Amino acid sequence: MKITIETNPGAEVRDLIDRGLDIFNEAKAGPLGASQLWVIARDDAGATTGGVKASTYFGWMHIAWLWVSPQARGGGLGSALLNAAEAEARARGCTGVHLETYSFQAPDFYARHGYERFGQIDDYPPGHSNIWLKKRF
Repeated sequence: MKITIETNPGAEVRDLIDRGLDIFNEAKAGPLGASQLWVIARDDAGATTGGVKASTYFGWMHIAWLWVSPQARGGGLGSALLNAAEAEARARGCTGVHLETYSFQAPDFYARHGYERFGQIDDYPPGHSNIWLKKRF
């Protein structure tokens, strides 16, 4: 057995490992039902001003990131994006949503939208915290 450290093992190897884990998980927990979800905001000229990258699986939505351009911040766009993503998750039959954010990002924003903290790693990155949040519908 040879073990290597690789930064880019190639699509075939990544797919093999990813699908192998999916098969194991589905055998234990039922159908994954995985589907990507993108919510994009564009201004009148068509320029992207914000977005949500998420996926739904095992009856929950996971938000990988929510971003609003600096020019569009403070006007409710983040809330509109989050509300749209949550509405789509509900339409897909999800029980709730979970995500992680840093202490210097948006934990208070998510708390205002009904999210509760369920985990945290301090000093990740140094001087800050990595925070896990969830919301049941």
